[in-house]
Amino acid sequence: MESKFKTPFGRFAYSAFAWIVGLAVFFPILWMVLTSFKSELDAVNMPPLFFDFNWTLENYTGILEQSNYFKFAMNSIILSFGSTFIGLIFAVTCAWAMAFNPTKRTKDTLLWMLSTKMMPPVGVLVPIYLVFRDWGLLDSRFGLIMVLFLMNLPIMIWMLYTYFKEIPKDILEAARMDGATLPKEILFVLLPMAIPGIASTMLLNVILAWNEAFWTLNLTTSDAAPLTAFIASYSSPEGLFWAKLSAASTLAVAPILIVGWFSQKQLVRGLTFGAVK
Repeated sequence: MESKFKTPFGRFAYSAFAWIVGLAVFFPILWMVLTSFKSELDAVNMPPLFFDFNWTLENYTGILEQSNYFKFAMNSIILSFGSTFIGLIFAVTCAWAMAFNPTKRTKDTLLWMLSTKMMPPVGVLVPIYLVFRDWGLLDSRFGLIMVLFLMNLPIMIWMLYTYFKEIPKDILEAARMDGATLPKEILFVLLPMAIPGIASTMLLNVILAWNEAFWTLNLTTSDAAPLTAFIASYSSPEGLFWAKLSAASTLAVAPILIVGWFSQKQLVRGLTFGAVK
């Protein structure tokens, strides 16, 4: 019996549904970008104006003149990539041990690590804030890198563990028989075969660290503040200026949106690797 998705109507219905879902997901980003080119009056106009408004760049020019955007962007780059690279060092070694030298407690350890992501961050805000205050880490890049690294480490280990499980153990055993030491086994045998999984893991965690707002807003003020704090600075007690807020949000998400767009194939391949046998 022919699958319903192989018929012309089935393909059309499936494509139409996919387009509807895609547009629904993308619409908030589109609306944010459109609002960033409006005046404050047009931004709150009812009924909403989609394309028939006076386009202006005054929101972007005003933001770039009033705020040091590039300082916030550099902080975001340092925090997201720094925490990801440190996390990869730990995640690769942990995932290697769990994938190729498992014990009876390996699965329990993996579940325990994943369970730490189920706890709301506000539950540990006070102790972490006090530790940062006593150690002089408030508003420091190093402190935030450590927080972001530890926060995303369980996800990195899980992703790499799933990917490493698909690599035949015979290849690593052959390398050991040829005299490869443990560091050489990981660096010259395992990592070259796992580049797609490592790349997708890195991309996902860069995105997660880039978008992290809770810790960056609570542990920074100015020196180490990333783009999430840059966006929050346009929410004032006097009210929300939607056009300027949309422009600030567009500037904040544009770099990571571009990176995600060009690397989406690698990201999807790494996330779905091993899901279908």
